[in-house]
Amino acid sequence: MTEPFVLVQLSDLHLGAHWGGQDPVAALAAAVEAVQALRPRPDAVLVSGDLAENAADAEYEQVRELLAPLEAPLYVLPGNHDDRAALRRHFALAGAGGEPVQYAADLGPLRLVVIDTTCPGVDPGAVDDERLAWLDAELAAAPDVPTLIAMHHPPLVTGIPALDATGLVEEDRRALAEVVARHPQVRRLVGGHVHRPVAGDLAGRAVLAAPSTYMQARLDFCEEELKLVPEPAGFAVHALLDGELTSHVHPV
Repeated sequence: MTEPFVLVQLSDLHLGAHWGGQDPVAALAAAVEAVQALRPRPDAVLVSGDLAENAADAEYEQVRELLAPLEAPLYVLPGNHDDRAALRRHFALAGAGGEPVQYAADLGPLRLVVIDTTCPGVDPGAVDDERLAWLDAELAAAPDVPTLIAMHHPPLVTGIPALDATGLVEEDRRALAEVVARHPQVRRLVGGHVHRPVAGDLAGRAVLAAPSTYMQARLDFCEEELKLVPEPAGFAVHALLDGELTSHVHPV
């Protein structure tokens, strides 16, 4: 039996946080243990933002230490709590200083393209013309390889007012959709940020927001203020087999 290529996606670790009433370090350690129990073991690991709460060097060092047992290539991207320059120092990312963290990685049968949706100093995300032009060119460079686009702010509407107020605005989602529509090899767009598993679509492609390894957001379509609930943490597992990409949400 042929085994799939497996990309595990962890998100919103928030090491250094105290607002959730739980320990984010213990939560991440539990998530790592759950990932280690997967068979086959993951071929690569994606962390889709908010690795740290305060963007402190000690927090990023602890993230690296906790993820080391996975023994898989690690790909990270910034969330609204992260610092781009600090991520570059601790995870050997290309680029300089505080410029957007954007890159493509050939993972074998799957191509990963990371676009930076963060705006330093604020929670909502954005994709400007320069970032979209970069994405368009990167996608055009490998039109025949199944591709997964990763970002922190997922391009979807959750219906939860407090979450949608800090996401991507409709204009940016439309602009991103126009780029994605030109590249049929894009199989999935994934993000985090919303602290719960949410599925949607953009330009006819599936969009998945992974849950947090820390705390989850309450499902409430009426509440204007974000509410956290101690629902099970989790992570996403993206499996590519015979050219078909399937995504699972795995509880911790």
